[in-house]
Amino acid sequence: MKYTSTPFEGLWLIEPKRFADARGYFCETFRADDFAVATGLNPIFVQDNESLSCRGVMRGLHFQAGEAAQAKLVRVVEGTIVDVAVDLRRNSPTFGRYFSAELSAENGLQLFVPRGFAHGFAVLSERAKFLYKVDNYYCPAAERSIRLDDPTVGIAWPIPAAERILSPKDLAAPTLAQVIATEPLF
Repeated sequence: MKYTSTPFEGLWLIEPKRFADARGYFCETFRADDFAVATGLNPIFVQDNESLSCRGVMRGLHFQAGEAAQAKLVRVVEGTIVDVAVDLRRNSPTFGRYFSAELSAENGLQLFVPRGFAHGFAVLSERAKFLYKVDNYYCPAAERSIRLDDPTVGIAWPIPAAERILSPKDLAAPTLAQVIATEPLF
């Protein structure tokens, strides 16, 4: 696998090596020993999640607060998305900034999102199947979110506002400034 560091400490873009022939391809999508050597990190994943969404769906920006915080290894096995991580670590030089990457079934790219980030994505293809591993169990009481269109974060989403499909929860999410005022962030 090829591991590419980003300007955000602990946030990694990962490209599995695919072995392809006329039948299709094979690849390893995660190997703990290689991951630890390449990144210096050693997450222990405890839960796998999957979502299926249609074109225009935007999910996020979600995170879990406190002891329920999660690191995620995300990938797409059908379709194409733009994946976004926002740094919520108060003492980080990249606090409040975002990183984005196009993940697709075709390019096979994965993103490792460490604890202390909000995460979201937008579906660019007719549909997308999104898989992710997390290193902490889902805790509804610790679930938090930030508005996808928060102007202080300034994410350049590729989907026009009129074509976005969001859940009521995501539409009602607070801004980063509102979260900072009420949450002890990472």
